[in-house]
Amino acid sequence: MAKRLRAMGNPNYANGFELTFHEHVIGLPLTWKKPQIVFVNSMSDLFHEDVPLEFIQKVFSVMAVAKQHTFQVLTKRSTRLAELSPALKWPSNVWMGVSVENEDYAYRIENLARTPAKVKFVSMEPLIGPADNADFSLIDWVIVGGESGPGARPMREEWVTTLRDKCADMNVPFFFKQWGGVNKKKAGRLLEGRLWNQFPRVSASL
Repeated sequence: MAKRLRAMGNPNYANGFELTFHEHVIGLPLTWKKPQIVFVNSMSDLFHEDVPLEFIQKVFSVMAVAKQHTFQVLTKRSTRLAELSPALKWPSNVWMGVSVENEDYAYRIENLARTPAKVKFVSMEPLIGPADNADFSLIDWVIVGGESGPGARPMREEWVTTLRDKCADMNVPFFFKQWGGVNKKKAGRLLEGRLWNQFPRVSASL
């Protein structure tokens, strides 16, 4: 996608997929009056090891001021997240999440739990293996989905149902996004005959 946008002449992607700082858009949410749910850095990772703490603090400061919006931040760098967490101000409108693809990355959940984020969520998409021992006891939301597109790795139903049942036992909202595959629309998102669209309880007013 980054290469495509660069080819289309989008100035924000002049460097392709190289890490690039866009200082000029940090304050953009302050100009949006209508409340929105904002996925921060959808094509990057705010906690990348080459992103300075000062830049992350600027982003968090804007999110704190833009109280009308809900900001979702997702990272794979959970170790750095836990390390920098004490140096950040955590407004209640920031939802912090980590990606967990299988059991090997369940440690990211423990790192997330160490932060004071008001809403903590786990994105298990794409789920490429079982994560039966994942601990959601300090988590507010779990999202599960399969990989999609050419070469997508399959996702087994028992991996998903185990996670769903674990969420039910722990009273954690569960959202099943998709089965994925080469044709994700055809595969749909029904799990055992129904949709699972649960959200964190704090989102009831959104």
